[in-house]
Amino acid sequence: MNELYHLIVRTERERELYEQARHLAGRFAARAANYDEQAEFPFADFADLKEAGFLSFTVPTEYGGQGASLYELVLVQEVLAQGSGATALSFGWHASILMRLFLLRRWPQSMLTRLAKEVTEHHVLINSAHSERATGSPARGGKPETSAVLRDGRWVLRGRKAFASLAPALDYVLISATIEDSGQVGEFLVPMASPGVRIEPAWNTLGMRATRSDDLILDGVEIEPEALVEMLEKPTGAVPAQGWLLHVPACYLGIAIAARHEAIRFAQTYQPNTLSQPIASTPEVQRKIAEMEWRLVHARHFLYTIADLWDRYPDKRSEMKEELATAKLVATNTALEVVDWAMRIVGGQSLFADNPLGRYYRDVRAGLHNPPADDLTLAWLVKRVLANHPPSEPSNH
Repeated sequence: MNELYHLIVRTERERELYEQARHLAGRFAARAANYDEQAEFPFADFADLKEAGFLSFTVPTEYGGQGASLYELVLVQEVLAQGSGATALSFGWHASILMRLFLLRRWPQSMLTRLAKEVTEHHVLINSAHSERATGSPARGGKPETSAVLRDGRWVLRGRKAFASLAPALDYVLISATIEDSGQVGEFLVPMASPGVRIEPAWNTLGMRATRSDDLILDGVEIEPEALVEMLEKPTGAVPAQGWLLHVPACYLGIAIAARHEAIRFAQTYQPNTLSQPIASTPEVQRKIAEMEWRLVHARHFLYTIADLWDRYPDKRSEMKEELATAKLVATNTALEVVDWAMRIVGGQSLFADNPLGRYYRDVRAGLHNPPADDLTLAWLVKRVLANHPPSEPSNH
C-alpha cells in the first residue's frame, strides 16, 4: 500500500474501498487532460462510477446503499481526486447531498424512499443548485430570486441558478426558491427532464473545467406538490455543522497528492548533464520535497481526525461547525502550497501545457471558493472564542 495510507487505512473495508478508488483513479487519470482541455463533462468516468456501485455509496444500507461513513467518503474522495479533481468534486456533491438527506431526514419518508430506490436501482445523479449571480453564495444568507408559486395544484418555478455542477449529467436537481405567497424559502426536487428546465453553457473557467458547473434556467417549470421537500429558512446566524462537506477538502488534498507524486517522479528520473545522479539526490530538492510532505501530513491527519470524530460522536456533531470549517481551510490552503512546491521542484518544465501540474495548479484554486469561505471560518472561530471567554475583572498579576 502507498506509504501515504499506511496509517489512514485502518480496516479491511477501508482497504477494499481504497483499492477500488485507486483503480478508478487510474482510469480517470488517462482521460483527465482531454476532459479539461475540452471542458467536457467526464461521462466515461461516471459510467465507471456507476458500474462500481459508487453512486449509492452514501445511501444507508437499509435503503440498499453502502452506508458509507464520513471517514470513508473522505478516503474515497481523496483517492479519486488523484485521478481527476473535476470528477471527484462532481461525485462528491452527489454523495454528500445523499449523506445529508439521510442523516437529517427532514424530507417526507416517502420521498426519501423514492429517491433511494432510484439511486440504488437506476443510478440517478442528484445535485443542488442554490447559488445565484445576484445573491452569491447561499452560505452568506442571500435570499433566492428564483420564485415558486402554487398554481392549479402544481408548483411553478422561475429563475436562474449558477454553479450547477454536473449539469449535463443530472437526473434531479434541488432548487431553492422563494415562495411568493409566504416569502419563505423552500427546497424543491426538480427532474431535469421537466419542460422549462434548460442548461445555459456558462462554465468557461480557469480550473475545474470538467465539472460543467453551468447555469440552469427554470422557465415556468411545473412540478408536483410533493416536490417541495423541505423549508430552508433558519434563524439568523444559525449555520449547522455540515460534516458531509468534508468531501470538498478531501478532493483538493487528493489533487495536491497527485502533484506530489508527479514532482517526486520527476525528481527521481530527471538527471541534467551537470549531475551524476537525478535531482532527487540534491539537498535543495530534498528540502522542497520535505516542504510538501510536512504540509500534507499536517492537513491530512487533521482532516481524517475530524471525520473520525464526526462518525464516532454523533451527539457532538452540533458543536463541530468550527472544526469542520477549519479542516477545510487548512486542507485547501495546504493544497495550494503543495502544488506550488511541486512546481518549484519540476521547474520550468511544469509550465508546459502537456504537464499535469498546470491542471493541478488551476484546479486547486477553486477550493478557495467552495463553502465555507476562509473569511467565514475565521469569523466563526473568533465568535466562538469570544462567546466562551466573556470579559472579566483585570488580573492583579
